[in-house]
Amino acid sequence: MRFAGITIPNKKIPYALTALYGIGFPRANAILLAAKIDLNKKADDLTAEEENAIRKQLEVLKLEGDLKREVAQNIKRLKDIGSYRGTRHSKGLPVRGQRTKTNSRTRRGNVRKTMGSGRRKVEKT
Repeated sequence: MRFAGITIPNKKIPYALTALYGIGFPRANAILLAAKIDLNKKADDLTAEEENAIRKQLEVLKLEGDLKREVAQNIKRLKDIGSYRGTRHSKGLPVRGQRTKTNSRTRRGNVRKTMGSGRRKVEKT
């Protein structure tokens, strides 16, 4: 089964909908409540009417490519105006005020630049 060009896995439908970019668990539950669909159903057990009801709810939302494009444009705008957040994005550093002396490994990459003892290792010949 496909929604918004993405194949949905065969899990309980609230969890399956989270495969779409822009839909988390709370939003998936809200969509299913608005479409009046049982939350315990699996994705493959949905009828055609239920699929159409979900599609109708998804048409209103900005998902997948459109949402990714909007996020990228927002980041580009921050870089263009030279804001602090934009410069952090371009340098690949944490944007939301986190410390960087320690931690921030995922943002900076796992590059450890410690001094060591100062002695070179003796090569064995």
